[in-house]
Amino acid sequence: MSEKHAQDLHQCCGGPGEALLPFNVGREQILAAITPLEQNQVTDVRAALGRVLAADVLSPINVPAYSNSAMDGYAVRYADLPRDGEARLPIAGSVLAGHPLKQPCPAGACVEIMTGAQVPAELDTVIIKEVCQRQGDYVSFPAQGIKAGQNRRHAGEDIAQGAVAVPAGTRLGAAELGLIASLGQAEVSVVRRPRVAYFSTGDEIRSLGQPLAEGQIYDSNRYTVTALLARLGIDVVDLGVIPDRPDAIENAFRQAQQQADVILSSGGVSLGEADFVTETLERLGEVAFWRLAIKPGRPLAFGKVGDAWFFGLPGNPVAVMITFLQFVRPALTKLAGETLKPEVMVTLPSAEAIRKKPGRTEFLRARIEVDAQGRAQVRSTGHQGSGILTSMSQADCLLVLEAEQGDVAAGDPVRVQPFEGLL
Repeated sequence: MSEKHAQDLHQCCGGPGEALLPFNVGREQILAAITPLEQNQVTDVRAALGRVLAADVLSPINVPAYSNSAMDGYAVRYADLPRDGEARLPIAGSVLAGHPLKQPCPAGACVEIMTGAQVPAELDTVIIKEVCQRQGDYVSFPAQGIKAGQNRRHAGEDIAQGAVAVPAGTRLGAAELGLIASLGQAEVSVVRRPRVAYFSTGDEIRSLGQPLAEGQIYDSNRYTVTALLARLGIDVVDLGVIPDRPDAIENAFRQAQQQADVILSSGGVSLGEADFVTETLERLGEVAFWRLAIKPGRPLAFGKVGDAWFFGLPGNPVAVMITFLQFVRPALTKLAGETLKPEVMVTLPSAEAIRKKPGRTEFLRARIEVDAQGRAQVRSTGHQGSGILTSMSQADCLLVLEAEQGDVAAGDPVRVQPFEGLL
């Protein structure tokens, strides 16, 4: 990292010795530091699901390409209909989808038309079949209730030729891919997938398949984090479990910075004697801040090693998931070139009383439920310890208590962040 960049990062985000940063300030400063990747790739539309669009998709055609009928019925000139009394017009032909009328419709006549079929240029109104009465080659229309231009979709009504069909920064889903395909485009330009290197730290951590000795635990953080990364379409470099030795952690940093855009670790960022991650980061790069006024997840390192951004997550599994969702996920979203959208938050009454001291933003694991009167409310999943992973698996949302908020009484409105689309 250049000296100037280190100074800018420190000025932007503060240093490790400063007071606890408020939640919103920490996240805003992380997002201010992150810039989107500039490398783009061209890919087949069929392989673009979940990718982020690098350039606007402009429509080469009008959508729909021609005026067409929204209903099965009869296409007429509105001017041919009398203002009073029932109309009776001869049927000059039938128009099916994909089979335009070959000859113009004579004045004073109409055509039978099917949904999606091209409306002849000389006709301007479609009357649905259900209100019409056909007698041989003639059809009668009701005297009232017909409006000029009804049931007719105009050319370019959905997308005009040359207009932006899908803007850059869109994460492509099924609807976007179908829309792009409807324009006749077989390829799209997408942002390169970010690469994230991840490692867990701790002498007590063991990978799956290894036997546990006394005082050891299996590594759950690698699996929650890599799953969260997979939901974002991230290319993951799994560096495994790194023991609590400065040389091993330094080697992990050096290996990660050569392979990834972002380095993630869990554990080793608190004040313990064997917590070497922040110490190593300060030696190899720049640590911007590492203490936040949130619960769970106060120890959070953010900085840069070489050209790779670094997030040092706490070691407790719930704190790992909370800090990932609130800080790492939006940062990776921006890095991937996706347009950041406001978070989905709803306000619901709390089903229970909650004790809280002002000063920290708290994220309680909770579930949305329906009371006896059919009204939605939110209730915590019980014990909220940062090591209780079941509190996350049983939850479908986070109950967010703002820093300045105190105790909550049953029935008080609280902010809720649903997990839908996040986990």
